[in-house]
Amino acid sequence: MKEPVTIYTIPTCSDCHYAKRYFDEQDVRYVEFNCEEDPKYPREVWDLTGKQIVPTIVIGDNVFVGFAEHLSEISGLLKSI
Repeated sequence: MKEPVTIYTIPTCSDCHYAKRYFDEQDVRYVEFNCEEDPKYPREVWDLTGKQIVPTIVIGDNVFVGFAEHLSEISGLLKSI
């Protein structure tokens, strides 16, 4: 993959854990930004989405708020990269 996936998370988010596990199982490189570790990360999520919801996943120019409801779209996008 040319560029990694970026995922904004918090430690207590089950959908975040699901997304990271999926990426690991698919051997997809990703960069994780824990929104509880640095106040700039929630601001980045807000700037990307107008919301403060995790996981927020960025793949190239595509931004997804949530994971499970976007799984098929994310999966298809990852296959085409």
